[in-house]
Amino acid sequence: MKKFLSLLLVAAMLLGVTAAVSAQDKTYLERAYEGEFKGKTVIFDGPFIDNDQVLFEESIKDFEEKTGIDIQYIGNKDFESTIQMRAEGGNAPDIADFPQPGLMANLAAGGYLVDVRDSISEDWLKENYSQSWLDLAMAKDKDGNDIMAGVWARNNAKSQVYYRPAVWAEAGYEVPTTWDEMMALSKQMVEDGETPWCIGIESGGATGWPATDWIEDIMLRTVTPETYDKWTKGELKFDSPEVRNAIQILSDLWFADGFVYGGRKAIASTNFGESVKPLFYDTDGCMMHRMGNFITAYFPEGLTPGVDYDVFYLPPINPEMGNPYLGAGDIYGMFVGHDRDEVKAVLEFFSHGESLKFWLGQGGAMFPGKDADPSWYANPTDAKIAGWVANASTFRFDGSDLMPAAVGAGTFWKGMTDLVTGSDIETVIKEIDAGWPAK
Repeated sequence: MKKFLSLLLVAAMLLGVTAAVSAQDKTYLERAYEGEFKGKTVIFDGPFIDNDQVLFEESIKDFEEKTGIDIQYIGNKDFESTIQMRAEGGNAPDIADFPQPGLMANLAAGGYLVDVRDSISEDWLKENYSQSWLDLAMAKDKDGNDIMAGVWARNNAKSQVYYRPAVWAEAGYEVPTTWDEMMALSKQMVEDGETPWCIGIESGGATGWPATDWIEDIMLRTVTPETYDKWTKGELKFDSPEVRNAIQILSDLWFADGFVYGGRKAIASTNFGESVKPLFYDTDGCMMHRMGNFITAYFPEGLTPGVDYDVFYLPPINPEMGNPYLGAGDIYGMFVGHDRDEVKAVLEFFSHGESLKFWLGQGGAMFPGKDADPSWYANPTDAKIAGWVANASTFRFDGSDLMPAAVGAGTFWKGMTDLVTGSDIETVIKEIDAGWPAK
């Protein structure tokens, strides 16, 4: 009898080991789809409110139904100002959406975020994200160690130019593939009696931000990503050859005779959303407009993407810089002490394009990973841009958003506006650099 019980005990132990090994062979997401975490709840907080919250909740509904996991989304407009206090007070959610990497880095440095590579296969992350996205997810923990503090789940994109393909075809214009070709095309358009560009930087108290976007795109096309990062941190001043060169390149395009609708004098007084409208005039309009993908909200109604308008990639300047992309995005991080298996499964889910499939189909969002099927996007134009972003040689956040507010949302905006309205480069550079906080 004792021998029989011993055999039963050994068998049970072997069965337990086999089950454990089997579980370890599967990812947390696979285990979730098998129903292992049915009935579990995961708390998610972030800045999505109103329609964005509806789109987010619709995007996760299928996952919740298939796994039985209830993702309870909080969402509030004050998220960015309250999440640090919640973490410090021991009231953090399981997962949070950080709309910029700086906020994520602050919480990682405080020891509040886990390294996602402990729960999501690093091979999968490298397969689905370009190295640039992975680098942007890195931060220092409280001990100064490098951790991957989140997974990128959504992005927008700015390095594209909108145009009307039928109008171009009739005029015999071809999409430029280099900056020099784009400048030559602009000159040809002027000679043909057309106005190449629509540009407007008026935005109330935020007037000037479209100009800073242009400078950031030019910087990415003329300096290394490391130099760009130094610039956004204040380690490379505006009073430097690199930034001076970028401002000069912008000036050569914006201020050339006949290049901009309404002329230089109209740029600062034309609202950024209104500035795109002449692109769709039948006559006496403009031929190109560079802006983030959100600009389509200001387009006339009834247009068919890919037919009535299309996009081309804002061309490179220095070929050695590859094909960089400027934009912004949302990164989801998991809090220390909240890394339960079901939370790990949900975070892994967000590293897949499937997590954003519904939202992609509604328009206004893009997934930064490579596994999002182009057919999921609302239109071929969004799919094209998303492909450029996913395969970009470098992706960087809007530089002004990374700079201290006194510069990024202060002297940088104002300085570029002053440049447009007539100030010289020397004065503008000194004005912008004066905004950096004293160290």
